[in-house]
Amino acid sequence: MVLPIHDSLDEIRNALKRAGAVVVHAPPGAGKTTIVPPALLSEEWLGRNRIVMLEPRRLAARAAAHRMSHLRGESVGRTIGYRTRLDTKVSGATRIEVVTEGVLTRMVQQDPTLDGYGLVIFDEFHERSLQGDTGLALVLHTRHLVRPDLRVAVMSATIDGIAVARLLDNAPVVSSSGRHFEVETRYRPVAVAPLAASFNATFVAGTVRTALSETEGDVLVFLPGAPEIHRLGDHLGQTDGADVIALHGSLSPQDQDRAIAPSSPGQRKVVLATSIAETSLTIEGVRVVIDTGLARRSRFSPRTGMSRLETLRVSRAAADQRRGRAGRTAPGVCYRLWAEDENATLQSFAPPEILEGDLAPLALDLAIAGVTDPSELSWLDAPPAAAFSQARELLRQLDALDELGKATTHGQSMSRFGMHPRLSHMILRASGSGLGALGCELAAILGERDPLRSLRDTVGTDLGSRVEAMRKPREYPGVDQGALRRAADQARHWQSRLSKNDVAERHADPTALGRVLALAFPERLARRRPGPQPRYLLRNGTGATLPEGDPLGQEPFLVIAESDGRAPEARAWLTAPVTLSDVEEDFGDQVIEAHDVEWDEEHGIRAWKERRLGALVLSRGLERSPDPQRVADAVAEGIRRHGLDLLPWSEGAIRLRERLAFLRAHDPSWPDMSDGALMVSLLENLHDALGRIRSSRELRTLDVAGSLLGMLDWDQRRRLEQLAPTHFEAPTGSRLSIDYSDPQAPSVSVRLQEMFGARETPTVLSGRVALTLHLLSPAQRPVQVTRDLAGFWRSSYFDVRKDLRARYPKHAWPDDPVTATPTKRAR
Repeated sequence: MVLPIHDSLDEIRNALKRAGAVVVHAPPGAGKTTIVPPALLSEEWLGRNRIVMLEPRRLAARAAAHRMSHLRGESVGRTIGYRTRLDTKVSGATRIEVVTEGVLTRMVQQDPTLDGYGLVIFDEFHERSLQGDTGLALVLHTRHLVRPDLRVAVMSATIDGIAVARLLDNAPVVSSSGRHFEVETRYRPVAVAPLAASFNATFVAGTVRTALSETEGDVLVFLPGAPEIHRLGDHLGQTDGADVIALHGSLSPQDQDRAIAPSSPGQRKVVLATSIAETSLTIEGVRVVIDTGLARRSRFSPRTGMSRLETLRVSRAAADQRRGRAGRTAPGVCYRLWAEDENATLQSFAPPEILEGDLAPLALDLAIAGVTDPSELSWLDAPPAAAFSQARELLRQLDALDELGKATTHGQSMSRFGMHPRLSHMILRASGSGLGALGCELAAILGERDPLRSLRDTVGTDLGSRVEAMRKPREYPGVDQGALRRAADQARHWQSRLSKNDVAERHADPTALGRVLALAFPERLARRRPGPQPRYLLRNGTGATLPEGDPLGQEPFLVIAESDGRAPEARAWLTAPVTLSDVEEDFGDQVIEAHDVEWDEEHGIRAWKERRLGALVLSRGLERSPDPQRVADAVAEGIRRHGLDLLPWSEGAIRLRERLAFLRAHDPSWPDMSDGALMVSLLENLHDALGRIRSSRELRTLDVAGSLLGMLDWDQRRRLEQLAPTHFEAPTGSRLSIDYSDPQAPSVSVRLQEMFGARETPTVLSGRVALTLHLLSPAQRPVQVTRDLAGFWRSSYFDVRKDLRARYPKHAWPDDPVTATPTKRAR
């Protein structure tokens, strides 16, 4: 069969021969995956070297190898083979190896020169997976440093070919028109728009039945994930004239092969698939596509340190890919379950995983490859610095990296498992305690979708139930037996790589489960909060809740392996209990002793001694002799919280503050007496005294006036009484207090008769500021306020004299007050 890509083979050959790299842009159905690699086997520059082609998914890798082998009339594993995480079929005669992404990364780590390989092909690169971007960056690094003869081809249906070509040193871009059959698009918007990330199984099932009645050929339904596949399968039940088949990444290879195989003669099939079916695969017989417009993506939250799966609107590029599946082999129909005008609101492309995903695997992969700084490599999108730094910090906590960012011996051992660093660390550390088997079982369960999701209402979040179900699947009918079987196979595979001593306790005490789990998720140790609801505080400071009635909802300590990652409190899905003694034993070197001192206005100083693990308080008790420094800080904080009025302001302290404020108003070299400034300077001067305070009663003994004086230098203390005296001495000798509450107009109250003989207004500040005189009657009542005493004697005095002489006849009212003798007494 001649496919469209055949017309572009010469261009691809020439580009690889001359430039050493090529970008192949070809739509689905062009044949690039199965035609290009074999067509290059006889190239002179390849010689006897092999070709390795990376596929993003295991299903696509196996299918591509089988298809290429079939076209050559060979069995898989001869000229063309494949390598996936759990399944390998290659031989000494293999020239083309189709591998999944993690396999390629490990190949580069084990041999950075990629000796024996002449061409690396990155297929379906538009999926922009984290491993795909990492693999390309490492291969280009190898090419630039030691293998300039190594050829690179990037193939995609929708990627920006110019940007990728620039990354490949301006490599040529070869475009194939592809083979297109006409696809009719029919829009069927659901009542609740699917593009709002909702899923209506009843509506989708109705659309499937409509499509079966209106069209010919097999039907491919795109759904966001396995839960929706199961729900839709339940709604469809036994559909007359059609087999309903699921297709997603968690299925066994046999079940996946059944989904992509041709239908039985005279029988139609309905394939319920995730985005796994968007590219690479040709599902025989499909003429109809039903697109829900939804996709599920993992998004990492640096704040919580967790990833969560989110159901999101599909991108425009992915929608076009899905639509194209209906026209791969014949004219077809695509039902889009949204309104046509909503196309404009779709993102052009889904964001690459490297910008949103958990970068811990990337950080470890780079360290194993000897790269400590990602800027050393060439990226289409460089990993975000903050997320990469957080990933490296996690790896340091797991002892995978040293302080320089280089892989430790433990980190190198972790990388050989080909799983998330958390899980490989858990298996290795658990092995040292004879709990390796349990570590492998936990890792296998966590690598699968929850096999007991249908029993969550009864088994709750307990991971122990999942491990027990994997060991005894017959005792758990009606659950996902396929997931249990895959997990068990995976656990056995990993256990086979451990020594007998490492797996000595094959079925360890269930109480060890939480202890082992904490090795993978040390920052997700959680302690129950007070109250009736099952609410928990995690070591990293975030919160989580368990479903009502969860069997583990009363456990004081848990390890939360999986949650929805939402803020402020995530919903926990998979957990295991752990004891305080285990936490103390396993994380004792990370526990810090903290001293908490606070001021309570009613009770005074309250001091506690705490032992903390991150945000978790493991123990707390009263402290009888708290550190004076902490006491001083606590009292100061109480004063800052309640204000300066909390201090014991005596009359003398108040007047001293007013005098200093007066001086400051006329000379900025004097200390600032405002509330804000005093809150700093006064508390600093009182610091030692605050450290001796234990109660509100003791607080009232503080010498605030003395502290104010302590803010003055020697010269200011000397001049204070001269410039702002506390009292004014009247002509009679009386000492009268000066009021400085108004810094612009200090005043003194004095009986009028005591000022006889005074010709000038008294002053302060070395004569620069006149006192405001509040002149009083013999009964101490104000009769005049003035700052011009001489003028008062000349004029207003006589009016006052006229008014008061009859009322106070026994007191002196001279005709000439300037020459009269001052007096305190009546005649």
